[in-house]
Amino acid sequence: MSQSTATVAVDAMGGDAAPGVVLTGVAEALAADPGLRVLLVGPEAVVTPLASDRLEPVVATEIIAMDEHPASAVRTKRDSSIVVGCRLVREGRADAFFSAGSTGACMAAATLGMGRIAGVSRPAIATVIPGAAGPTVLLDVGANADVKADMLVQFAHMGSAYARIILGIEAPRIGLLNIGEEATKGSLLAQETYALMVAEVPGFVGNVEGRSVPAGAVDVIVTDGFTGNVTLKVLEGLSAMLLGQVKSALTATAINRLAAVIVSPSLRAIKDRLDPDAYGGAPLLGVNGICIIGHGSAGPRAIANGIAVGARATRGGLTDAIAEGLSR
Repeated sequence: MSQSTATVAVDAMGGDAAPGVVLTGVAEALAADPGLRVLLVGPEAVVTPLASDRLEPVVATEIIAMDEHPASAVRTKRDSSIVVGCRLVREGRADAFFSAGSTGACMAAATLGMGRIAGVSRPAIATVIPGAAGPTVLLDVGANADVKADMLVQFAHMGSAYARIILGIEAPRIGLLNIGEEATKGSLLAQETYALMVAEVPGFVGNVEGRSVPAGAVDVIVTDGFTGNVTLKVLEGLSAMLLGQVKSALTATAINRLAAVIVSPSLRAIKDRLDPDAYGGAPLLGVNGICIIGHGSAGPRAIANGIAVGARATRGGLTDAIAEGLSR
């Protein structure tokens, strides 16, 4: 079945190994999706030679480095690949923007360039956590260290829309990250948020504890950006440590190496199922457009999947779904 056309602007210079890894990822995304068009944004020497019927080069003369102050760089480098990419969405030339460049610069450029959906106090960064029972959308993971209860309610609506459209979950179950499951647990903010979510958030199932994040116990977990970012970094570090320990154990002796040959197909299947690259990137939810932010160390698979998420969000009407959820 043919897919409708989706146009994604891609930052050619975003990421630690750009532009090479980005160009490979773009090629993979185009090969996988016949309905995809890409506006490749970057220096003329990089993007112009790649022009084709489904890839349009857009020249940007400046680059925002990872170590630059995000807001200052966005204001002063108006012809940077990140700012130009967000501008293409605002102007309607692109449906979505993807970059594996500076997270802060992407947030600033998208918020300033695309604006916010009506009613959104602050956009939030979401990420998909692979879990034992299925993936979970976790937000916020870094955009808002200090929040109010009504902002967390907005995050719940935004995360629910993302889970429906990107993960295909018809009626997402939503939890509030807390130190206990009881309604009276946690800070005053947590207790106030709990009461608001009971009244205003369809699918809210109550508080969930930290162990629920990797378990996939619910479909969406809401928290502030400080707690969410710490949670995400702990999970990333723990995952890397455990995989390293398994690899060391399986190569420690000749007998273990023989056993590794037998179990390697199962281990590869587990690794693929838990690989965050499968979900492409972290969406900035709440801006009046689609912005997907990839990890700086993203490889071609993560780049291609990030672009694919932008196309899927476009076809699913993510921005309108968030606006509709908030208007209720």
